[in-house]
Amino acid sequence: MTSATASSKTNNNSSNSISTAHLLVVEDDTSIRETVQEALSAEGFEVSACGDGNEALAMLTGAQADSIDALVLDLMLPGMGGLDLCRELRQLNNTTPILVISARDSETDRVLGLEVGADDYLVKPFGLRELVARCRALLRRSQGMSPESTDRDDVIEHANLCLYCQECRVTRDGEDLNLAPKEYKILELLMRNPKRVWSRDQLLEQIWGIDFIGDTKTVDVHIRWLREKIETTPSSPDHIRTVRGFGYRFG
Repeated sequence: MTSATASSKTNNNSSNSISTAHLLVVEDDTSIRETVQEALSAEGFEVSACGDGNEALAMLTGAQADSIDALVLDLMLPGMGGLDLCRELRQLNNTTPILVISARDSETDRVLGLEVGADDYLVKPFGLRELVARCRALLRRSQGMSPESTDRDDVIEHANLCLYCQECRVTRDGEDLNLAPKEYKILELLMRNPKRVWSRDQLLEQIWGIDFIGDTKTVDVHIRWLREKIETTPSSPDHIRTVRGFGYRFG
């Protein structure tokens, strides 16, 4: 079978229920595109489709953008390729969840897909039931997931960082940081629990959800992105430290 990607936009419409979410399928192979579209439609999703990266970018940045809840994205596309589309969306601060579907199955390909902004990666051929399950999981994670806490202080400060919980905003030396939703959620969880060591599996469960279907390497990728934004020297971090053999801790 083929590939799918889920996406959520900069202004995530969390009021949409998962069962009626609007998915955009971007796949240039007509038979695969139609099969994926039919399978998702049969599960109650509203599905749009196109076969070109430039057309998809226009849809995700134009008048239709606010109606699209997730993106199922092939990598090999005419015009703008899937990786370039991911990269462009993230540079535009578009946080629509993206599920990449691709015949490229090496670890390098998967890591690259995650590094440029994809949220999940599904290798072709795949079963339609797995495709549907991954789309649902991606939508669940994108709609209102936040770390559990009974003591939700308004502001958490540490050294030159200040996290404003009610605003979902972080500053470094008084300057606002442009954090993606999952980067913010990871940082909030770590700052609420200083010195505690979190394993990759624990972070996946807390931030991505227990139904996440994917590789723990996605945690490493997001930690690296986060360090690049909050650390003075990302290669020698002061805030998020690696505890070899265990995971990560804050402070």
